[in-house]
Amino acid sequence: MEIQGSIKLIGNVQEISPTFKKRELVVTTNEQYPQTISVEFVQDKTDLLNKFEIGQNVKVAINLRGREWENPQTKEIKYFNSIQGWRIELLGNSNSDDDL
Repeated sequence: MEIQGSIKLIGNVQEISPTFKKRELVVTTNEQYPQTISVEFVQDKTDLLNKFEIGQNVKVAINLRGREWENPQTKEIKYFNSIQGWRIELLGNSNSDDDL
């Protein structure tokens, strides 16, 4: 799947544990009813965002992820979704047409 839009935010790399890191990208879509979508880049994919800036138009390849979690105390089941990016490409009137 892909989403296209302009970059609203590029977060800092977050070291969640010694073996896991992530970085947030927020994209505002260019459609009749624009959507502001948070995309998570994890592990080695966090470096893909280094060459991008706020305001640039991009195309982001994403995977939808979902998981089930059981609260150990209450045994209540919860479900979580995330959007993970794995490729980002500059679009439009840019100085560079590099695919990353």
